[in-house]
Amino acid sequence: MSHTYGTTPHLHSQVPYEHLLKTVQHCEATCEHMISMLVNHEDAFMRRQQIQLLRDCADICTLMSKYLARGTQLSKSLAQYCSYVCELCGSTCAQFPDPHSQNCAQTCLHCAQECKAFAL
Repeated sequence: MSHTYGTTPHLHSQVPYEHLLKTVQHCEATCEHMISMLVNHEDAFMRRQQIQLLRDCADICTLMSKYLARGTQLSKSLAQYCSYVCELCGSTCAQFPDPHSQNCAQTCLHCAQECKAFAL
């Protein structure tokens, strides 16, 4: 067995579905940021449903990221559910006129579309 010292085998670090992975990670980070902003907001009590959906969306996006990074065969099934949660979260955020909620709505709805396309 020959071994050349000083060389390292090159492993392909390209993650399958890297574009979707970045979209899902961005959605998760956006939702987490919104949660941080809203929990101390003056009308946090009135936004309980939004905060809960933001938590659910961030959690499902975290799991979706892991599945995509692993390349598991269950990714497409989870993407269907992730699309549903992101769409629900995005629709809820869209009901609030503040710029942060509107930005979050766009991010979640975009993620929902990407996950739905991947699931097909």
